[in-house]
Amino acid sequence: MTLAKKLFVKTYGCQMNVYDSARMADVLTPLGYAPADGPEDADMVILNTCHIREKAAEKVFSELGRLKRLQAAKAAQGSRMILAVAGCVAQAEGEEILRRAPFVDIVLGPQTYHRLPEMVAQAARAGGAVLDTEFPPEPKFDFLPDARAEGSSAFLSVQEGCDKFCTFCVVPYTRGAEYSRPAAAVLAEATRLAEQGVCELTLLGQNVNGWHGGEGWGLGRLIRAIARIDGIERIRYTTSHPRDMQDDLIAAHAELPELMPFLHLPVQSGSDRILSAMNRGHDREAYIRLAQRLKAAQPDLALSSDFIVGFPGETDADFADSLALVREVGFVQTYSFKYSPRPGTPAAAMERQVPEPVKEARLAELQTLLLEQTNVFNRSCIGREMRVLLDRTGRHAGQVLGRSPYMQPVHVKAAAHLIGQVVPIRITALHPNSLEGVPV
Repeated sequence: MTLAKKLFVKTYGCQMNVYDSARMADVLTPLGYAPADGPEDADMVILNTCHIREKAAEKVFSELGRLKRLQAAKAAQGSRMILAVAGCVAQAEGEEILRRAPFVDIVLGPQTYHRLPEMVAQAARAGGAVLDTEFPPEPKFDFLPDARAEGSSAFLSVQEGCDKFCTFCVVPYTRGAEYSRPAAAVLAEATRLAEQGVCELTLLGQNVNGWHGGEGWGLGRLIRAIARIDGIERIRYTTSHPRDMQDDLIAAHAELPELMPFLHLPVQSGSDRILSAMNRGHDREAYIRLAQRLKAAQPDLALSSDFIVGFPGETDADFADSLALVREVGFVQTYSFKYSPRPGTPAAAMERQVPEPVKEARLAELQTLLLEQTNVFNRSCIGREMRVLLDRTGRHAGQVLGRSPYMQPVHVKAAAHLIGQVVPIRITALHPNSLEGVPV
């Protein structure tokens, strides 16, 4: 019997990359690749990269240096390890990767992973590197095998790319123009996942609420249709843009118990001047009004957001506006970063770059405020009843773990047969990184 080849995929960055990594594994399964526990055991290693943050490429080259040694050890034993770099760093710096790391076999962009099997065959035949970072005319989703569920929760990609061109962001250049999958294809995949036991779906897109499936089809209607699929009990979507939050989607938050009351809605800054320089397409008051409308529609709604500090030209007054917006809106979870220039973006060429020590001080102050808000919200959960999706066993006997509607980890003393179910839980205690509760 021929032993299965082993595949290890290391994923950096966003949930879209997590989805993409799973689909790359799917397309390689017919070639005989099964999951490896680590790169040491793998016949093929894929680094699925992210280009959003500073020094992303250097982290990839550092990891490739470690993998080169494993590849050489395999070769010394008479076998081979195929190395592939995928994702947004591959898209942005494919030729540079092959120049600096000529031992890499395959470099592919995020729109071409449906062609990965033929790239593997080409690399094996030619014995040289394969570079594929084109934006093919055919949607990759038309050529992928059916998604496979691995538990009670799954990601479902509905939209890719971005046409917003925020001045700090590389996504329009690495993911391409906005593309919405047809409603029929999304609903068919959601139905297949539900038939495999998935009860929670997270709809993914760079601008997921910009999804449109033709006349009359927006994300609100799509969520309503998914909510009618037998077995689907919880629906989430990420990442949203304030400019694409349509009335029908806001109404869905009010009307659908399946739609979780937790929304990631990036704002990036609280300063109108900085928002304009970022080309966000909204001002602070528009964002605040939108947050108020959402909370009026769903009183239990909690918001998370993204913030960038130290954007070029940001003054103390601009930063104070961001702090004021945080205090006015209130967030239960956030991702906050120092601005880092991304090569090729308009902001990278802007004057008045903020000194690093100023960025560090502002980030520390912002994160202190944001952490206070998170802690206040977590404490407010004690005594509340929440429907928790129990999805795995805990480290201790008789303990299962799950996630609240607000994505908080929850520890529960309950029977293992409840795993995979959404169970009413009363929250009894708060721990540093989780909640604790008991079944109601």
